[in-house]
Amino acid sequence: MQNFDLKQLDWNSSIRDQLLGQGLERLPHATLLVGPAGVGKAAFSEQLAALLLCESAAKERGACGECQACRWLDAGNHPDFRRVAADGDDDTEDGAADKAGDKPKKRSAKIIKIDQIRELEAFVFVGSHRNGNRVVLITDADAMNSPAANALLKILEEPPSSVYFILVSSKTKSLLPTLRSRCRVIPFSPPPAAAGAAWLAGAGLEKQAVRYLDLAGGAPMRVAQWKDEGQLAPIDAVVDSLISPPADPLALAARWDSLLKGDGLFRMEHLVEAVQRWLCDLALDRMAGQVRYHGGWPRPKGVTELNPAALLGAWREINLFRRSARHPLNQLLFLEEIAAHYLRALRPGTS
Repeated sequence: MQNFDLKQLDWNSSIRDQLLGQGLERLPHATLLVGPAGVGKAAFSEQLAALLLCESAAKERGACGECQACRWLDAGNHPDFRRVAADGDDDTEDGAADKAGDKPKKRSAKIIKIDQIRELEAFVFVGSHRNGNRVVLITDADAMNSPAANALLKILEEPPSSVYFILVSSKTKSLLPTLRSRCRVIPFSPPPAAAGAAWLAGAGLEKQAVRYLDLAGGAPMRVAQWKDEGQLAPIDAVVDSLISPPADPLALAARWDSLLKGDGLFRMEHLVEAVQRWLCDLALDRMAGQVRYHGGWPRPKGVTELNPAALLGAWREINLFRRSARHPLNQLLFLEEIAAHYLRALRPGTS
């Protein structure tokens, strides 16, 4: 479980009051938490599950953390709690050889399969071990494939009164409309910049917090995740390479290639996204004198000489590379093509 308290996420206090203001007895049996990644949905879902399972008579709007149920949940072995998470080969490193030969093994998208949902049936329709609530937490609910989503829909048609489903999604358009209609949808949004920066300072990331918040779309927990995954240094290095790029595409591609071979979790899809964000900001700076993602970075020289149409054209060209960014056939050649599109867009008067 994440070690966040609901009350530490001050920007979500209104959501907490809205959902819990009338007491747990009025809580819907299927709740869908939606919104951008990194705004506190996962932490909220964990604490809501703990609250539903807590056996302390003195609890108000937070689990006591001391009763037997809370200790079991914290240890990951509560008999009345089930977590369903996406599964897949997403952690397989690019270039790892498979057992059949030397062919690189591609990373597949993580999904929630029908078997994972079917396993819930015995849990849902059998009595509680503790004669209390039972909770099913489905993280990344949008990762359910169609059979899994339909299987969950059947369970939600007539759930027992003591069973609560908590679904978390950052991509609600991927969910079945009928599944959304079975849930009470609770929208989350990024906190005010000051609140996000204060939270990051408390999490040990005070320096340049605003810079990374802009880049993360205002989502503080996404920035914290970048820190944990060792992505902040590569992000800085990519932006530095875009501010003062070498004139030769191969030289720029070589710089990026060395970053991707680092120890962190900064991958090709992250680099492609970083280049696109920078191109977007260059075009915004040229047309409106403002930026969206890179407010904390130095402004590059010669922006007034750039052609917005060329910048946005490069953005569109590079967007095509996102389809194969997870498994390029030749990484250096792939990077060189991206670098060529980027450098071409920087030429004064390019159309």
